Parts: sequence; structure tokens; C-alpha cells
Amino acid sequence: MTDLTVSPEAAPAAPVASGPIPGNAVDAALLHAELDPEATRRRELVFQDPLASFERAAGMSGLEQMRAIQGAELPPAPIAVLMNFAPGFIDEGRVVFFGEPGEEHYNPIGVVHGGYASTLLDTVLGCAVHTTLAAGETYATQTLEVKLVRPITRDTGRVRAEATISYRGRRQATAEAQILSADGKLLATGTSTCMIIAG
Repeated sequence: MTDLTVSPEAAPAAPVASGPIPGNAVDAALLHAELDPEATRRRELVFQDPLASFERAAGMSGLEQMRAIQGAELPPAPIAVLMNFAPGFIDEGRVVFFGEPGEEHYNPIGVVHGGYASTLLDTVLGCAVHTTLAAGETYATQTLEVKLVRPITRDTGRVRAEATISYRGRRQATAEAQILSADGKLLATGTSTCMIIAG
């Protein structure tokens, strides 16, 4: 934590606790809890260690792994739990995920941070590539391009993200994706190119 104090002349009009300025989001949350305990909430996340499932997934193709996650035979990645999305449809070269941003993703005016859309797009794009992998192959994202078309707000509700492979070579794959609102409005689009790594 940075050991700085707020001088009276630089302090904003709103009441501020004197003492150290928070050095990270956790410190800021603790400071807020001290200032206004009634407006503070806690969120607990529970997820399985993805490293512990590697042995269980050994020998599976990418499509088999994705279907095992969808069928709750393998745990989802912790980011899916954190960001509140899950697979709804899995096929070779095409995946659909559903998600619903929670209040923990809102900024102070009720708009969801662009990182939610970017992470959801990166996930479905990568998973579409993953479904084309043979057992022992892996992939790594090389490029990710995201275009936010409409804001996701607290009123948007459930979203649908879908990705499809547009090119699959021996060492590289490209996928395209979009996020749609429940009423079919386009919220964001994305394109990703991934490097295929032989096992």
C-alpha cells in the first residue's frame, strides 16, 4: 500500500478518510466498507482447480473436452465462474455461450465494463478453435480484435455469444464471433487468430 496522505487543499468535497491512499482495488473496497458498511456487499466464488483436471482430460480431443465441460464432467475455467457465462452449444468449429453480467460487472452508472464483452468474445473464439484440436494439440491466441457496437447495461440481461471457425490450417486458425442481446440486438463482434501447437 502506498503511504500517502490527502492534503486538505487537494481533498474532494465528499468526506474522505485520512491516512493512506488505497494502493489497489481490495484496499479501496476495504476503505469503502469502513466508510459505508451498509452499502457494502461480499461475493464468494467457488471453482475447481483447472490444473487438477488436466489428467482427466488427457487423451481427449478439444471437442471431447468442451463437451465434457458442458456436461459437467470437467470443471469450467475459473474465468467462466468469475464472469458468469457457460457453454450452451458445442460442435466442431462452432460454439455458443450464454451469460448474464451481474452487479459486480457494473460501473457506477450501470454500464458493464468493456472487459466483459472482450473476455466473453475471447472465450468463445478460443473455444471454437479448441473444438478443432486433436488430442495433445493446444492453441495460443495471437490476435484478438473486438468491436463494441452497443453498450451492455444492467438492463441488457442475458446475452448470447457465438463463434465460428472461418479458417483452419495446420498451424493457424481464425474465428469470428458476435454477442447478441436476448432480443437479438448486436452488442459486439470479434475476430481472433490462434496459433496451433502440436502435442
